[in-house]
Amino acid sequence: MYKTAAETAAFFEAFAPLVAKASHAEIVICPPFVNLPAAVAAAQGTAIEVGGQDLFWLREGAYTGEVSAPMLTGVGCRWVIVGHSERRQYFQETDETVLKKTQAALDAGLTPIVCVGERLEEREGGATESVLRTQCAGGILGLTPEQFASVVIAYEPVWAIGTGKTATPEIAADAHRCLRTEITSHFGDAAGAACRILYGGSVKPDNVAKLMAQEEIDGALVGGASLDAASFAAIVNF
Repeated sequence: MYKTAAETAAFFEAFAPLVAKASHAEIVICPPFVNLPAAVAAAQGTAIEVGGQDLFWLREGAYTGEVSAPMLTGVGCRWVIVGHSERRQYFQETDETVLKKTQAALDAGLTPIVCVGERLEEREGGATESVLRTQCAGGILGLTPEQFASVVIAYEPVWAIGTGKTATPEIAADAHRCLRTEITSHFGDAAGAACRILYGGSVKPDNVAKLMAQEEIDGALVGGASLDAASFAAIVNF
């Protein structure tokens, strides 16, 4: 929850030239709902795509304050984050609602970035893999193989978000390997190999190279470090 519409436009003006030659990765920015029109307008003529931070699972209705998938596509979004740890922590998102939101996104032609990850006490209790399997079983594994083919996964250990703590590249890779094993066992080898799994959790310019050196890590879901144009560009261009 950062930046006004004017600040969003200014961010794109500074950021876009810095990543103009970045053809090795897709770049997606997900600003708050009210800044989406400004972001879409500012992204015109660039390779940067825009997404929402959340969505509701119905197309319309008496759900004051909610935003639907068709509303996101209507303003120019192509992506949406689903089940971010902050949504789970503060707004009681569940694996069930994550599945419904993912299905709604797919039905509207959006690419959902579906987030999973464990809390600190779960990590310290040795329950990381159990938590990830449970979140998969209640969420993405409820999709059809055709639906799953259009999903991006993001592993975000809750204990490493906004805390300055970062999972070591090896810890992150182990979690990604667990997720890929679950995906492969449910959807098959081809789906497991093709699925993109991003890492999110205090990704910064000074640690992105070591994280991305891990074969299991396919990209980054960047939080605080994405708020500054130069910082985010350094991550994109590492």
